[in-house]
Amino acid sequence: MSKDRDGSHGTAERSPDAVTSRPTVAGTSWLVVYLKGICMGAADAVPGVSGGTIALVTGIYERLIAAITAVSPARIRAVLFGFLPGRREDAVDALRAVDAGFLLVLGAGILTAIVTITRVVHVGIQDFPVLTFGFFFGLIAASAWVLFSEVAVDTLPRAAAAVAGFVLAFVVSGQAAATLGDGLPVTVAAGAIAVSAMILPGISGSLLLIILGQYEYMTGTLSAFVDALLALATGGPTAPIWEHGAVVVAFVAGAFVGLFTIAHAVRAALERARTATLAFLVALIVGALRAPVARTGGQLAELGRSWTPTAIAAFVAAAVVGAVLVVLLDHYTGIGEIDGDA
Repeated sequence: MSKDRDGSHGTAERSPDAVTSRPTVAGTSWLVVYLKGICMGAADAVPGVSGGTIALVTGIYERLIAAITAVSPARIRAVLFGFLPGRREDAVDALRAVDAGFLLVLGAGILTAIVTITRVVHVGIQDFPVLTFGFFFGLIAASAWVLFSEVAVDTLPRAAAAVAGFVLAFVVSGQAAATLGDGLPVTVAAGAIAVSAMILPGISGSLLLIILGQYEYMTGTLSAFVDALLALATGGPTAPIWEHGAVVVAFVAGAFVGLFTIAHAVRAALERARTATLAFLVALIVGALRAPVARTGGQLAELGRSWTPTAIAAFVAAAVVGAVLVVLLDHYTGIGEIDGDA
């Protein structure tokens, strides 16, 4: 069994006690785990490099997967009923088994980045759609390019998987996404699908939300929810909190369910048919390139504007910046190398 980047052994050799007997990752502090969470959250807040890729690069990928896959209904029940007499030890054992401290600190970092960056992104989408979506286009295109070398579409099943991924993303990221609406059931489903990106080196949760047509809606809702909480501290009304909070809770609930269902399914697909699954995922990224262009056109229409030579040039320039950023990141970190234990 090979070692992880943080020096620990693979998940098959890691017992619950071994995982949680250390309060740090390779001797580093919880602050470093928190900062790695911020990096993961920042990656998943914009459609490009995924949080799973950042986890792989920073050496915590296998520990993250081990913690996630250790969560089970029985352990959740043990934690929930830990306050009962004689059940405290079971709760403690369950928390140790799922590496709860690590997940909480990492999750806090991810949440910090998402709340912060999505506010900036939402403003960019509303006021500077051409530059924002152009930048996204570059991120997505370059991500597909750096991952392409990891995919061999040399058999019929792999080619079929690639075609299926491209067609699915291209169709859904077009007008089909608008038909989904923004009801709570859709929000729950979007959360479940987006969170699967946490275990997928190469695809970000934001990219999946863009494909589903939910990205602008969720960034706007999250920003409004945070604003409502800040306003409440100064005597503001509670109605906006309930209104926007219901959507945020629905998304988080879907993410929680997806983390322990879809995430397991994707992990199983990678283990059983790795190359075909990677072909599907990379083709999904390529098909999703339709989304930034379509969203830019829609946003321009809402602003009473249209595509002009100047707008096209600005879109292309922003795309180049986004692409260069990903290529540089790949050059210095090797984000496209996803054939290992990931």
